[in-house]
Amino acid sequence: MELGFRMSAGLEQEHRQIKGRILVVDDEPVIRSLCRAALTDYEILEAGGGDEALELLSRESIDLVLTDFKLPGLSGVELLEEIKKRYPTQAVVIMTGYDDKDVILQALKGGANDFISKPIELLHLRTTIAAVLEKKALREELIQLKKMDELKTNFLGLISHKLKTPSTAISLFVQNLAQGIGAPEDPEFQQALRLILEETGHLDNLIQELLDFSELILVDRPAEPAPLSLPRLARKVWESFESRAAAKNIHFSYCFDEDFPDIRADREMTAFVLRALLDNAVKFTPEGSRINFWGEVMEKELRLIIHDNGPGIAEDEQLKVFEKFYQIDPSYSGQVRGFGLGLYYARHFARKQGGDILIDSRPGEGTSAILRLPRSQP
Repeated sequence: MELGFRMSAGLEQEHRQIKGRILVVDDEPVIRSLCRAALTDYEILEAGGGDEALELLSRESIDLVLTDFKLPGLSGVELLEEIKKRYPTQAVVIMTGYDDKDVILQALKGGANDFISKPIELLHLRTTIAAVLEKKALREELIQLKKMDELKTNFLGLISHKLKTPSTAISLFVQNLAQGIGAPEDPEFQQALRLILEETGHLDNLIQELLDFSELILVDRPAEPAPLSLPRLARKVWESFESRAAAKNIHFSYCFDEDFPDIRADREMTAFVLRALLDNAVKFTPEGSRINFWGEVMEKELRLIIHDNGPGIAEDEQLKVFEKFYQIDPSYSGQVRGFGLGLYYARHFARKQGGDILIDSRPGEGTSAILRLPRSQP
């Protein structure tokens, strides 16, 4: 196989900031070596054939695949087709020593983002790769913008639906008062008053959720770890739920050892996670039942466990609860409180900090929500 490189005058290698990861696939080590030398702006991974390339792609994050058309085993086009089947958005550039238009057309029909003819001129190689990666970044940005637009549309529709019930109930009650309907000593009036107080509390909770979402979700900032006492934060978050728990006569136990270690974590994100987990515990725990909240110190992580005596979650629903807008409705009332976003973003913020959330639940036996955070930031 020809080496296929023609050096351009005046091009010198120099140290640059790494712009991405490129997988170079060629059975000739010298070609891979020359690509590495030419593409100093990128981190280069190498594969000698199609199977090795697919194995690397399965475990590494790759921004672009630069592959020869003629390979032992899987051809470059066959590799391209397999990559696009597994990873539809993966950028692939084909190197070919053929000027046959049918070969080029075959590669482009297979989903190649571009091709480079041999002998390869290094400036052309660099500009082609830069252009393909720039287009890929723009496509990803457009996809993200589309997802955000869909999320906002769905969220606004959900807000309208969720706010309608409490606002309607409050409005009707106030209209009756204005018209002189009902007397304070009337049992039906007292029942309506209790309902309005409940709906007002629900409205307050929805507003608080909206504030949380607007501050943390709409501005998807990176985690900002700082020294944090989890027991103090957990106590403060729980205090915001005490009135709701008292209204349902829920008994609460809180247990953290005095020497429970501090951690480096993002305070706002961690508080959001705890609020989301406690909100679900209070929401689904029956009146007169119990919620237990405690911490565990492991070798490499700290765990905060919130256990409730609610109806539990079926195994096939335990992963679904982390999906956007998914809500469990154990009473089939169709009036589940909240927006169905809390657990989705709670796990998102936990994972942003190198942690995770686990659900351990069985129908009729309650639910344990477990927040895991690393003792040292990754």
